[in-house]
Amino acid sequence: MISANIPQTPAVKNEPINAYLPDSPETKSLQQTMDQMAKQHADIPCYIDGQEIRTGQIENVVMPHNHQHVLGHAHIGGEKELQAAANAAIKAQHEWAALPWQSRTAVFLKAADLFAGPYRNAINAATMHGQSKNCYQAEIDAACELIDFLRFNAYFYQQIMQHQPVSSPGVWNQLDWRPLEGFVMAITPFNFTAIAGNLPATPAMLGNTVVWKPSGTQMLSAHVIMQVFKAAGLPDGVINMVAADGPVAGAALLPRADLAGVHFTGSTPTFQHIYAEVGGHISRYRSYPRLVGETGGKDFVFAHQSAVPETVATALSRGAFEYQGQKCSAASRAYIPASIWSAVKAQLVADIQSFKMGSTRDFSNFINAVIDERAFDKIKTYLDYVNQASDAEIIVGGQCDKSEGYFIEPTVVVTSNPQFKTMREEIFGPVLTIYVYQENDFEDTLDLCDQGSMYALTGAIFAQDRYMINHMADKLRNAAGNFYINDKPTGAVVGQQPFGGGRASGTNDKAGSALNLYRWLSPRTIKETFVPPNDYRYPFLG
Repeated sequence: MISANIPQTPAVKNEPINAYLPDSPETKSLQQTMDQMAKQHADIPCYIDGQEIRTGQIENVVMPHNHQHVLGHAHIGGEKELQAAANAAIKAQHEWAALPWQSRTAVFLKAADLFAGPYRNAINAATMHGQSKNCYQAEIDAACELIDFLRFNAYFYQQIMQHQPVSSPGVWNQLDWRPLEGFVMAITPFNFTAIAGNLPATPAMLGNTVVWKPSGTQMLSAHVIMQVFKAAGLPDGVINMVAADGPVAGAALLPRADLAGVHFTGSTPTFQHIYAEVGGHISRYRSYPRLVGETGGKDFVFAHQSAVPETVATALSRGAFEYQGQKCSAASRAYIPASIWSAVKAQLVADIQSFKMGSTRDFSNFINAVIDERAFDKIKTYLDYVNQASDAEIIVGGQCDKSEGYFIEPTVVVTSNPQFKTMREEIFGPVLTIYVYQENDFEDTLDLCDQGSMYALTGAIFAQDRYMINHMADKLRNAAGNFYINDKPTGAVVGQQPFGGGRASGTNDKAGSALNLYRWLSPRTIKETFVPPNDYRYPFLG
């Protein structure tokens, strides 16, 4: 049943994307903000109970594409700050949850308008400088997707509030959509500013209070997010941000009896550790913590012989190498039929050789740096492995240089072994591995694609033959939570393609839809009887 007596949120649509054409006003404005930000030295505190806490234990925030350029420093919290943040969240929850739902929602709708307007350049520039995203990748992430999360979540929340049960004569039934009891721990990654904002904001909008541990390599944009939330009127203690080492944060917060949930995006081993820690000690909690996680991926592109080679090549060049392959959805393995391989290869190699790589300040650069030295070194070990292998070769790219920035050339590996190391393991960098199959091995290769990875996040198929599209989609039904037909496996849009995967890729709770919001609510059923009976005897008793 739908209740009409619920305030309506403003009409919702996806935020328009600025194209940043050369010499356009928005390009000049963003570049000016970048130049100003590059000259500043940000002092990034922890935010606990509305106070800026400076611990004195600091880590530098640098440009990945120019690691000698220090953008600022972040104050790192420890056990003391983490416990204070959790205590602040618990203290704030009653008053925050007691606010009318539309009052809480208004804070985040205001934040969305601030990101869309006066803070748009700031959040984009912080993401470009601190996370080495080009202008377009920053725009679709840090500005548009984060704005979409805030606005669409408000709309989804309104829809949830409208759903009420049927009432019978003499009885009024209601659903009371409560937040969880306790605090929510939000753990966010470096690669998407939108995820960093959304993971603490979604539970908070619904009345929960949060301890947010951002990635240490995303601190500049995290700082801007907290500034915007405060400017939007977020009360003290609702979202408490503490930069901390992951194991320290886990040891401090996971054992607390008042842990209500964990909202996580990051590595599969880390989420599995959290799951084991919570599940192995479940009796210590006041309630069963909600665990929502989006983790790794080994995302595929699978082409049928009827596919158009040019569209396959374009999907690979964009899907594998935008943001240096550091998207959990990035194409990392591909299965291409021998009959179209030469055409796909020719365009793919030509496209990659045309890529410009360098600083984010130069808007003509398609490729920038990987996030830090640790990532650089890990990716390089895979390239070294390929160079020593007898059943794989690099056909384009493969060079690395970290003397100025953490630059790795977009690299395509071709292997004759569908179980090759780089076909199975998540690399999280600009490395695509291709297996060329014979047409008479089509069905077996589909099975290899389905079973060749423990992950099931995103995947794409390419074909013109409609029968084959249906067949491939059915065969790979469980291989990806976000599935694309004749398109690259990246670029999910809030409200259009809710995001999340299964198997080792996470709990598939679909950020960007109402499904995720339900995880942070605990409904109470209320039955009110207007004229209650005063005799236990039913009519059947005579």
